[in-house]
Amino acid sequence: MAGRIPQKFLDDLLDRVDIVEVIDRRVKLKKTGKNYSARCPFHEEKTPSFSVNPDKQFYYCFGCGAGGNALGFVMDYENVDFPQAVETLASSLGLEVPREQTRPGSPQPGREETGKPLYALLEQAARYYQKQLRSHPEAHRAVDYLKRRGLTGEIAKRFDLGFAPPGWDNLLQALGASEEQRKLLLEAGMLVQNEAGRSYDRFRDRVMFPIRDQRGRIIAFGGRVLGDDKPKYLNSPETPVFSKGRELYGLYQARQANRKLDRVLVVEGYMDVIALAQHDITQATATLGTATSQTHLERLYRLTPEVVFCFDGDAAGRKAALRALEAALPCMEDGRQARFLFLDEGEDPDTLVRKVGSDAFRELVRRATPLEIFLFEAVSEDLDTTTLEGRARLSKLALPWLRQLPEGVFRQLMFRSLAERTGLTVAELMQLEAPPPALAPGLTDGAPGGPPEGGGPKRRNPSDRAPLGYSNLAQAAIALLLHQPDIAARVEVAAIAALEGEDIVLLRELLALLQRRPDSNTAMLLGHWYGTPEGELLSRLAGEERLIPREGIEQQFIDTVEALAQLPQRSELSAQVDKLKATNYAEMSEADKQQLRDLLKEKQRLDEARKKRQP
Repeated sequence: MAGRIPQKFLDDLLDRVDIVEVIDRRVKLKKTGKNYSARCPFHEEKTPSFSVNPDKQFYYCFGCGAGGNALGFVMDYENVDFPQAVETLASSLGLEVPREQTRPGSPQPGREETGKPLYALLEQAARYYQKQLRSHPEAHRAVDYLKRRGLTGEIAKRFDLGFAPPGWDNLLQALGASEEQRKLLLEAGMLVQNEAGRSYDRFRDRVMFPIRDQRGRIIAFGGRVLGDDKPKYLNSPETPVFSKGRELYGLYQARQANRKLDRVLVVEGYMDVIALAQHDITQATATLGTATSQTHLERLYRLTPEVVFCFDGDAAGRKAALRALEAALPCMEDGRQARFLFLDEGEDPDTLVRKVGSDAFRELVRRATPLEIFLFEAVSEDLDTTTLEGRARLSKLALPWLRQLPEGVFRQLMFRSLAERTGLTVAELMQLEAPPPALAPGLTDGAPGGPPEGGGPKRRNPSDRAPLGYSNLAQAAIALLLHQPDIAARVEVAAIAALEGEDIVLLRELLALLQRRPDSNTAMLLGHWYGTPEGELLSRLAGEERLIPREGIEQQFIDTVEALAQLPQRSELSAQVDKLKATNYAEMSEADKQQLRDLLKEKQRLDEARKKRQP
């Protein structure tokens, strides 16, 4: 039945189902204290790190970061979309899912409902391009190109390859019969509108590569030009259903082809993925015109324990490898591996696998350089580590990278390896290791910004999954809200209205929602942001139960919000102190000296109050 699923029904559904029963029917749970545990169904592990909280009705895996409510679990475990998951849970309770038509002025539907027409339209576009590859008079040019690249009809069908004919409005004429359809085509990124208001096809005279999300839905396209147009490769723009920084080409096909992914190979292009699949190497995936991000890697590590990056061996490939290393370090929890495979100049996976064959290529992947070796080789390049000066420089360059590693055995081993290379002890290195900033970007707390010392990786975005704890006060407040939502009534949203930052925005939205709907529980809150970067952060923070005090949650929440509200004042104080300190103290007037003493005293008072509230 068409129509939007009412939010009230979704909230009632989550209130009625028992997440323990939902998960236990699919993954056998074992009682461990007040929670339940199991081996995580979303990644390979030997000891259970998957926890289900019956009181707050959410699950969380401390190994891979998967988490959410009962709806999210059904979606991810059964690989179904949102409406199907709702139907599954509703039918288990004997309920019929109601639908309502959206009227002007009614609340906006969620991402799943908003994207539904776009998914259907993009599927139509894919079928249109596939038909053109079979029957268009110019299709032989696309077919010849694919044959020259060594692809068979079978592999082209497996990846749904198509052909966008030359001309300005082929797709527009085929699918844009109504004004509504033309608007959808624009929203889906399939049309471009110029300044004069004229719309035309984005993809023209190109081999078309449909891009599927992890559930198999077509969300975008890539196109390889056959003529002289630029750019050679063109991707769909960002749309309500497509974010290139989160999606990976070929990941859906890799999951379909492999019941268990022992490793995933990250390559640079569509043709590399497809050529490797044709040679029975079906674990390859590619980013979509962006560098490999931490979001990409967290998604991959939920599916596999090992990621191998494949790059050209030239300067550009080395630079791309360093960006991948930067993204990988925060993800390197114990049990995960990352390797780097550099190909000879002029080679790519497509050409190399055809030249040497599948077995030889697999052997190259198996012998790829481990992350730890690549990191130390990269930072010690051009250094003479036989000298004291060279070893001192090595420690200064390597420490900012090692600081990004999550706590665990691997981190300790990396520090031990650096100690052996520099002649220092691990304890001495640890003394050199400064703690990370207490607050994330947007909540500077008067501290100097910029990348870590030595040109190392930047701090992660607040929305990226951190391995342990809270990155800032805003995340601490959010975690307290998730564990006891009714405390939202104790503070005013206006108290933090002047603050900026992604986590602050999320905190304000949570407060507004809870004050509007005070009956919301943890599972409902996770459901409101499911499938978004904010939802991933909420799932992680909901899992940080060990950091929540057993009592006094309400007062700690009030204190934390108060500390947040004082950040602008503290920042202004720091700026005033710095300005006065820039003047030679002996040359200050008595009034300036007294002002400096007063400011320092006030700053100390605020700092001490903040330390008392620090979660």
